[in-house]
Amino acid sequence: MRIGVFLVVAGFPGREPGEVLRDTVEAVVAAEEAGFDDAWIAEHHFMSYGVCPSAVTLAGVALGRTGRIRVGTAVSVLSTQHPVALAEQAAILDQVSGGRFVLGVGRGGPWVDLEVFGTGLARFERGFPESLDLLCAALNRETVSADGEFFRFREVPMVPAARLRPVVACTSSRTVQLAAERGLPMLLGMHIGDADKADMIRAYGREDPGHVAAVVGHVGDSTAQAVRELKETMPRWLGPGLAGYVPVDGRARSDRDISGYVDFLCDTHPVGSPDHCVEKINRTAEVTGLRHLILMVEGAGDHARTLENIRRLGAEVLPRTRGRAL
Repeated sequence: MRIGVFLVVAGFPGREPGEVLRDTVEAVVAAEEAGFDDAWIAEHHFMSYGVCPSAVTLAGVALGRTGRIRVGTAVSVLSTQHPVALAEQAAILDQVSGGRFVLGVGRGGPWVDLEVFGTGLARFERGFPESLDLLCAALNRETVSADGEFFRFREVPMVPAARLRPVVACTSSRTVQLAAERGLPMLLGMHIGDADKADMIRAYGREDPGHVAAVVGHVGDSTAQAVRELKETMPRWLGPGLAGYVPVDGRARSDRDISGYVDFLCDTHPVGSPDHCVEKINRTAEVTGLRHLILMVEGAGDHARTLENIRRLGAEVLPRTRGRAL
């Protein structure tokens, strides 16, 4: 069983983005010291939900501050970037870190960043397969060229060359099928529970190439205390944060019941005493067959509490989940 941390780089009220970014790097260092296998950094644009606009850049900083832990992006938004440029950045981090970088990519959403970066709604709505195939080619070939709807260019050498397989964020059956056809591992979100994760893995229909799933991970002296803490803090972040998703084309955006969502997260994921967290992680492994979980550890909104959470999870939970026969 592999266990990592998932860092949204959450912009809780009252915290400056620069401070949050620096604290995120410190959290990766703490995760390495606590024994976690990897750390994954999220990317968001023009919103407080997450204040890291370049997960690749921040991953590079974190890799430079660490020596063992793998660092990944969860995810780099492919619809707003050129796949070859992203592959070049990934190759640099792969080469200089000794193979400790993991590239996670996602389709993103119909958000305003499509307008700002000039890629347009079409790249989001129908361009993701072409973008993903070009990215995979650039990550695994000495040379690359393109003759598609969105990308056309002559053959060029990939310098530096890499041999990387991206992880693909999957939130729909269409993306699950896309990942399965290419044999790419899925990244499953914390917004769904074990049963839905198991359904998506069954729909994938192939041998597990290394799927990853995000869950909330928050440990306290008791389950009641841990749940109470997150129910007090997370709505202050999630309310304004989720409101930052602005559609590019005026389409209606569904509003989420924030309090109900926090209840779901606390009920579904390892939020509680060390015993409760171990039980939840083991249960997820049994129901889904997943062998790699990443724990979102920032839910309290306070950097000191995040570091404490990472250290306690490392000392009191990780040793009791690793090495399970699945």
